[in-house]
Amino acid sequence: MFLANLFLTPQKIITGINSLDKSGSYIRELGKKALIVTDAVMVGTGNVKKLTDVLDKHEVNYELFSEINNEPTDEMVYQGVILYTQANCDFLIALGGGSPIDAMKAIGAMTTNQGQLNEYMGKEIKNPLPGMVAIPTTAGTGSEATQFTIISDTKQNVKMLLKGAVLLPALAVVDPELTVSAPPKVTAATGIDALTHAIEAYTSKKAQPLSDTFALSACKRIFANLQKAYSDGSDLEARQQMSIASLEAGIAFNNSSVTIIHGMSRPIGALFHVPHGVSNAMLMGECLQFAAPGAPERFAVIAKEVGLCQEGTSEMAAAETLVAQVVKLCADIHIPTLAEFGVDRAAFFENIDKMANDALVSGSPANTQRDVSKEDIIEIYKKLWK
Repeated sequence: MFLANLFLTPQKIITGINSLDKSGSYIRELGKKALIVTDAVMVGTGNVKKLTDVLDKHEVNYELFSEINNEPTDEMVYQGVILYTQANCDFLIALGGGSPIDAMKAIGAMTTNQGQLNEYMGKEIKNPLPGMVAIPTTAGTGSEATQFTIISDTKQNVKMLLKGAVLLPALAVVDPELTVSAPPKVTAATGIDALTHAIEAYTSKKAQPLSDTFALSACKRIFANLQKAYSDGSDLEARQQMSIASLEAGIAFNNSSVTIIHGMSRPIGALFHVPHGVSNAMLMGECLQFAAPGAPERFAVIAKEVGLCQEGTSEMAAAETLVAQVVKLCADIHIPTLAEFGVDRAAFFENIDKMANDALVSGSPANTQRDVSKEDIIEIYKKLWK
């Protein structure tokens, strides 16, 4: 039996082929001048031009801010706030992967909330934000559907997890055609990020019936389509299924949170600049192996739903099969180890204590259905260097 739960989603969601073209009238409702938050890659691929063509057609003015990179920082956010104010913008549009979308949310927050970003660590951002449109060009982060944003604190060298229902976009535009330009490495990393969201959402202490529905559906789509999208980026059906899965996984963890993988992943990204989906993938095998005994029935349901084992298989055996197949999937799409990525082993071990502390402070490991100590986290970090 479940107690009452709040369930949050973006106000409006457009999905499917040609979604961007169909979004113009909805975007126009949000304001007169948008700050487009994006990166240089989106400019280079022509995706920004596709967006501005839609805005021009619907007579929406805009200012371009394309200074975001793979790890948005507080300094980038403050630059965006200055431009937003100077250009007299009244709403925001993010185009790109999770980084531009996260940056957009933080820029929006800093236009209506006082103080510095790091003052909101562990607090809820509450003042309403300008209208926001999230247009993902990767299938992975699910940031278009969440009340969270991750921004690097350049002074403390830590990734800040900031939250608040006001960070949910007013409009999410999920057009799989925009993901076709994502190269295989990005497809792999973001796809595993989505799978991590789905598995952690379903196995979190905060899981609820509606989040379970979205999480399981995402798991099935990802297992069936990630390798296809990785092997053939022009496979539009696989791209569409992955885009939907990413959205579903985002909705799921937005309402049930994530667990130990994300808690341990953020410090690796902050200190060693490993892309978030890749650091998740590096941790998945060891973290899921650790977490499974705390909720074998939940891991078993995922394994059975995605067709990895037969009815009658014991819960723990099914859970172990799931973990093994996740590890195999990561290998099949060539996710690197820490060593293969180029992380220095000595530097990693020197920072393990800090990373363990940062992981625990984030709060995510506490959602795991098995008690997680600092010593457990340290041991898992060490196991990444087998």
